[in-house]
Amino acid sequence: MLLTLLRTATNARSLWIRSVLLAPLLAGLGGSAGFNGSGAAQAAVPPSAEAIQELVPGVLQGYLPAAERLNSLNFVPPAPEGASARQLLDTLWSERMVSLRNSARWDLAIRDADLTFPAAAGAFSCALGLRISETDTPALYQLLRRSLADIGLSTYGAKTTYQRPRPFMANGAPICTPGDEDKLRTDGSYPSGHTAVGWGWALILSELAPDRAEAVLARGLAFGESRTVCNVHWYSDVVAGRVVGAATVARLQTNAAFLADKEAARAEIERARRADLARTNAPPAETCSAEAKALATPN
Repeated sequence: MLLTLLRTATNARSLWIRSVLLAPLLAGLGGSAGFNGSGAAQAAVPPSAEAIQELVPGVLQGYLPAAERLNSLNFVPPAPEGASARQLLDTLWSERMVSLRNSARWDLAIRDADLTFPAAAGAFSCALGLRISETDTPALYQLLRRSLADIGLSTYGAKTTYQRPRPFMANGAPICTPGDEDKLRTDGSYPSGHTAVGWGWALILSELAPDRAEAVLARGLAFGESRTVCNVHWYSDVVAGRVVGAATVARLQTNAAFLADKEAARAEIERARRADLARTNAPPAETCSAEAKALATPN
């Protein structure tokens, strides 16, 4: 599981991460915090992916130093236990989700489980009405890649403390990504890292394309629910994951490099959606039709 590997690598190399983080951030700001010598604002050019260190192969370093990363243990409620009302809701929800196995919604949940790039970049393309890829939207692509680390790692304060067993460990039903099962057994269920990332991305994208906000936010909600369809997370894991995702995006709004990359991505989206380019940059209609059908499946 990507977030598990990322957390492990980050813990082992936290001092190294602190030592190398400032260089790419300063490079991204041109060494001038986004201003020229006269004090006038100047366009910030985000550093290329090649200029940013990787936490693990294929996963770019985030924007936040480890010391600034949020600790989810301090602001999400404790994981549900025993016969609590929250656990009862989780159990009932899980029973319903198991019934969606091998449906179109199950197939979409398999796609949503993949947080590796380039696959993960396409999750919001239909909602945004724009192909998201390293070729078509490089600034946006990089923004998603870097924020993944910040958002996903913020879930681990609570995850490692509660070490909540996952639904498939309780109900014995299959999961949508069998190859992940061994790793998931030792990776706490609460809160959901995938959900945090998906909801965080939805908040970022809805700000960059406000006219598409409703579709993007609906897709962000469904992205988290895919984890319950997959039988790897409880409903309360997903709710807590959204809280962590939103909190981390709020923290990112104070980071100069994130803001610079966000503005570059905003300009890129506006260019790509110009009338003369919109058709060329639109995601495949058949892909979006299949996604809409899957999302119409009642929970």
